[in-house]
Amino acid sequence: MKIKILIIALLAFGFAPIKLVKTKIAEGITMSLPSTLIPMDPDDIGNRYPSVRAPLGAFTNADRDTDFSVNISATQWPDTDIELAAQFFKSGIHNLYDKVDFINEGIHTVNKKKFIFYELESRVNGNKMKEAEREPILRYAYVQYYIEKGRTLVFTFSCPRDHREEWQETVRAMMKTIKIK
Repeated sequence: MKIKILIIALLAFGFAPIKLVKTKIAEGITMSLPSTLIPMDPDDIGNRYPSVRAPLGAFTNADRDTDFSVNISATQWPDTDIELAAQFFKSGIHNLYDKVDFINEGIHTVNKKKFIFYELESRVNGNKMKEAEREPILRYAYVQYYIEKGRTLVFTFSCPRDHREEWQETVRAMMKTIKIK
């Protein structure tokens, strides 16, 4: 009987949501992030975001396999047709991966602002010609877009697919804490 109680307790607390801490991402953008995510150092940013435009904020865990970032999209949406923008961004997600399975998607309101969101699992096929790269890369991701005049903010969380259960509720909670001035 004691073993059953111990197993139930471990299962119940093993995937408990991680504590969220209010964090300033950039000027005018705050949200609550897991205390286990730390700001990326310049090497991490350079390796993960090889672009002339650095993210507004980028965070990773100690293992460097789970990331969260906030970027300004290169795509500026010209009007407020959020439904059309959602279709455009969804097709862009399809182009990033070999296979995408959407878990949830839609438009929701966070702190009186409308966001487009996608929750998904992705697969990038391995390279059969290179021994070290033969295995596919399987990820869980949650992406949110906020469109405003002159810019689109992209909030992206990503972790290995087999860590989805550990992170899913935490990510859903943190994405509902975004505040933009």
